[in-house]
Amino acid sequence: MKAAARLHRMKRSCEIAFMTTTPLTIQCKAVEPFMKNGYVAVCAGTRHGAYVDPGDEAVEMLEWIDRSEIELVSILLTHAHLDHISGVGLVKQDWDVPIFLHQEDEFLYKALAEQAEWFGLQCDPAPPVDYHLHPAQQLSIGDLRVRVIHTPGHSPGSVSFVIHDDVFCGDVIFAGSIGRTDLPGGSSEILLKTIQSKILPLGPSVTLRPGHGPSTTVEKEKRENPFLQQLLPME
Repeated sequence: MKAAARLHRMKRSCEIAFMTTTPLTIQCKAVEPFMKNGYVAVCAGTRHGAYVDPGDEAVEMLEWIDRSEIELVSILLTHAHLDHISGVGLVKQDWDVPIFLHQEDEFLYKALAEQAEWFGLQCDPAPPVDYHLHPAQQLSIGDLRVRVIHTPGHSPGSVSFVIHDDVFCGDVIFAGSIGRTDLPGGSSEILLKTIQSKILPLGPSVTLRPGHGPSTTVEKEKRENPFLQQLLPME
């Protein structure tokens, strides 16, 4: 097992969640201390997968990839905060696949070690980004097409990945909340504008797969998320 030598770094974790949205299958895992959701999006037909936001759960997720005989083809980063990139080096070491990140978050990505110090942690520098993401870009995972949407506010280079009716939205929006904006490059004004103009128009039935907490839908957040009420017309 490729990750066996790193088992000492495993933390107590939540259960792996397995979701199927034919022809897309999704594996999700989160571990302490940040309980950040790491996702592997898999094309059911080809068994090709993309790892979205490798963090501290990477050791366990790499084991699952091996057991499931998934062929990893890319590392997709919604943004470059510590908890979303701390496992990139491990994944790149096991799978020499390209890393995708929006250029406007490159300054955060290159400061991984410094970000870790803010929390009293240690991280080695992340491996270089291979390709920069840009709006309306189309990527592939096997037979699946991945649409890239620039969704800034939580960070300047935050993006969301749209695959059919699933949106991997990083820390832009959560079930019942929205992303923080007090970190370098964050803006509450831009974040709310992003949600209004780019997330909500995706449609009520779209499933949002955020960087923390449970999945949700646009419809549910429009109805229940208190941070969105100022964006919605009175009925």
